[in-house]
Amino acid sequence: MCKKAVQLAFLCALGLVAGPALNGQNQSRTERFDVVIQHGHIIDGTGSPWYSGDVGIREGRIAAIGDLSGLPARQTIDAQGKVVAPGFIDMLGQSELTILVDPRLPSKIYQGITTEITGEGGSVAPLNDAMIAADKASYDHLHITPDWRTLGQYFTRLEKQGMGINLATYVGATSVRRMVLGDAKVDPTPAQLDQMRQLVNQAMRDGAVGVSTSLQYSPAPYAKTEELIALSAEASKYGGIYATHMRSEGDAVLESIDEATRIGREAHIPVEIWHLKAAGKSNWGKMPQIVAHIDAARAAGLDVSADTYAYPAWFNTFSAFVPPWAHDGGDAQLIARLKDPATRARIRKDMTSTGKDSAGEDWDNEWQEIPGPEAILIAVVQNPELLPLQGKRLSEVATLWHEDAIDALCDLLIKDKAFTDVAVFGMDEPDVVLALKQPWMSIDNDSQGTSPEGLLAGEHPHPRAYGTFPRVLRKYVREEHALTLPDAIRKFTALPAQRMRLTDRGVLKQGMWADVVVFDPEKIRDKATFEEPNQLSIGMDYVLVNGVPVIAGGKMTGKLPGKVLRGTGFVR
Repeated sequence: MCKKAVQLAFLCALGLVAGPALNGQNQSRTERFDVVIQHGHIIDGTGSPWYSGDVGIREGRIAAIGDLSGLPARQTIDAQGKVVAPGFIDMLGQSELTILVDPRLPSKIYQGITTEITGEGGSVAPLNDAMIAADKASYDHLHITPDWRTLGQYFTRLEKQGMGINLATYVGATSVRRMVLGDAKVDPTPAQLDQMRQLVNQAMRDGAVGVSTSLQYSPAPYAKTEELIALSAEASKYGGIYATHMRSEGDAVLESIDEATRIGREAHIPVEIWHLKAAGKSNWGKMPQIVAHIDAARAAGLDVSADTYAYPAWFNTFSAFVPPWAHDGGDAQLIARLKDPATRARIRKDMTSTGKDSAGEDWDNEWQEIPGPEAILIAVVQNPELLPLQGKRLSEVATLWHEDAIDALCDLLIKDKAFTDVAVFGMDEPDVVLALKQPWMSIDNDSQGTSPEGLLAGEHPHPRAYGTFPRVLRKYVREEHALTLPDAIRKFTALPAQRMRLTDRGVLKQGMWADVVVFDPEKIRDKATFEEPNQLSIGMDYVLVNGVPVIAGGKMTGKLPGKVLRGTGFVR
């Protein structure tokens, strides 16, 4: 038997190729592939080393892998010297609204992202009129009219419109709480908690992949652990996941991990910790303890994992610097408190003190976690008069307004109706690298899909919005060798697919959906910076979503082949 035939027979035995595709006498010469990707270095997503071969795609799925030379195809892609890998999965994407503005999501597909998971605490649904009115500034900013109230209705709108990538979402515990309790700091009665559980139940049957929390952003911190266990137990009935932006990522990060694992244990649900970090200068060097804490939970049998965006700065709403009690009742009440001199003085005292706030509550005091106001970069504003401030540091704004930094923060929130988003430089690079290297760590963008053109180009996002996945390939694989290329691809693909129970995605294998990327590992790189973030990454030659190229020859095609990915509890 010739060497080539032995190699192909071996691949067939492993299940990596379709048997008929190897034998021209058995394969119908008239049965075309829609696409054949030829001569690639296949990195299949499992963490295994690359092997050479062709990938044949038919009707959106991988039909064969092996030597497909001479078999008919409507389109062939020459991947000589290029990596062929599964499309990347963004474990926290935030694009639920911007996908309605530009459904192509250029910032995502140029990174190789073909699937996004979203819904961080505040999900796109459920919605009611009071929530829409309270969040009017956000909808107006994007020129969106929310014509849905449930996840099912939102998914219908998405499918009617079309989208450039696949999208799945959690149902947010914050949204569920606001539906029943509003923005007030109150505990639910048993009847109200039952209402909240029913909302989770309905969202899971609509296709949510689990329930999520974002416990640093009001009104989420008002929820006690027992409330979150009750909601998570409801999601668990449908095979869901509990995903969390924890109560603290700084001084109380270990205690917050304990809360997350308690929820997982008592609700009988897997736990995903979003954007794991050691936040704040006083916590730099704490990542070994954080990793050990998670490893201990896993050793005890708890199904807990995490993800990261691998940058030394996080991105959040500016109002997160204000203590939780000041948010009671929503943004309108927050602004009124900021305008009142006595209440502002109380806010200032809490921000500049350690320990509990003046309401006697523990809180993650981000003002204490940063080196100084120069570590805060103004990123996105809603008030047009404030647009010149985008890209400036808070220290610069304070100088410009002849104020100290806390007064500048408070006045900016007033002028922008508490809408402002900021980048915060509060992490240490060795902690970032150690987290990234953990075998249970996948990757998230933690940023909405955006574009350097049109309405979305007016924002000044965190560079991770455009560059996370290529940055990992450039910096941590190619330059610093912190990860091998197969391991990085595994963190982008099979690992998150396994976590999210996407059983037909994340690996290059016959029968899987054909989410595929083709790129030169020596050329892929991020261009976005904190100073100039609206720059697309470069190096993706082809990106296919469900077998359809959304990038071809390095250029966007404008095709919208994405699908809504519903959770295991979905009831049609």
